[in-house]
Formats: sequence, C-alpha cells, structure tokens
Amino acid sequence: MTTSMLLVLLTCLVSTCTSFSPAFSSSPRTSSVSLAAISRRDVLQSATAFSLATVASTINPNTAMAAKSPPTAEELARIKTGYKNLSYLLDNFEKETTICKENGGECKRDADAVRKYLGLRSTQDPLFQIEKVFEKVKYMDLDPDQLEPFFEATEEWNTAQNMSNSMAFISQFGEYNPGGGKEEVLKYLEESKKQVIIAKDALEKIIKALDL
Repeated sequence: MTTSMLLVLLTCLVSTCTSFSPAFSSSPRTSSVSLAAISRRDVLQSATAFSLATVASTINPNTAMAAKSPPTAEELARIKTGYKNLSYLLDNFEKETTICKENGGECKRDADAVRKYLGLRSTQDPLFQIEKVFEKVKYMDLDPDQLEPFFEATEEWNTAQNMSNSMAFISQFGEYNPGGGKEEVLKYLEESKKQVIIAKDALEKIIKALDL
C-alpha cells in the first residue's frame, strides 16, 4: 500500500469516527452514550496510532532494518580507537589531567579529560554511546563461545564507565565542597583512574571476543 493511500485511509477513518460522536444530554441514557463515546474514542486513538506508525515505516522502510543490522566497519573501528585512547590516557594520566594557566601560571589537576576519553563529552568522541554499537553485535555472525565473554565484558564496561564518570565529576568539585581541598580532588581522581583501567580491560576483552 502506498503512502498516499495510507494517508487517505487515515483521513477517512478520523472523519468517519468523529462524525458519529453523540450529543450528551441529561437523559437516563447518558451513561450508555458516554460509554459508547469512550469506546469510539479508544478505537480512534488506536487506529490513528497504528496508521501513523505504518505511514512512518512506509516513508522510511530502511529504519527498522537499520536497527537490526550488524555494526559497520566504521563502528567497530571506534571500539579499537577508544581502546587505544584509553591506553594513552593511562600512560599519560598526570599530564592529561593537569591544566596549567598560560605563561607559566599555576597548575591544577582536572578530571574532565577522563570523561572526554570515556566518550562522555562530545558526540565526536569514538566511545560516545558505544553501547549502541555493542547492541548491534547480536546481529553479527559471532563465535558462540565468545557470546558470554562479550556480554560480560560489556557489563564491565558499562559499570566502569559510570563509576569513573561519577568519580571524575566529584573530583572536579572536590576542592570547593565543604571539608574538601586538593587532597579530595586527587583522591577521587585516583578512584576514577582505577575505573578507567577496568574500562580499558573490558574493551580489550570485547575486541578479542569480536576478533577485531
């Protein structure tokens, strides 16, 4: 059925249902009329929603298929790039989490870089919403023996990413919180680093499971 035909059908359905809406009165039949009106309204809403969904899928038939497609080569490459970036962060952690004012000014530790490397700061980061790529893996022709290790690794990644993000966020404001100071900043920054290590190891397991 074409899109134009579906739109015509929807228009007819709406006009037909609304044309039969009864007038309410104070007669004894008010209750039964109300129930009939409600019933017709429910039918109209359900039919309208179904018709709109059908029209949408007809207009863009590739949408449903795209959601069930395996990850592209570019998407899988993001996992490897993200892993390499996390490795670099850990190898240069103090440098990447230190910000100095211009012209030799004061330097301070800042955990914002951790969140960036984890894909939490920009849509351009390789690991930005990488869980959506993981979700597509179930449509790959994956070795059955690697399914359990893969899903376990994705759970480890999700937990470590969330924990590291939380610790990094607390660290950024540790100096200004009551009872806080530079020691608190370093404390939570170190906790964030521990979670980055777990996140990197999880990506390594995922890369192995997917044979990337």
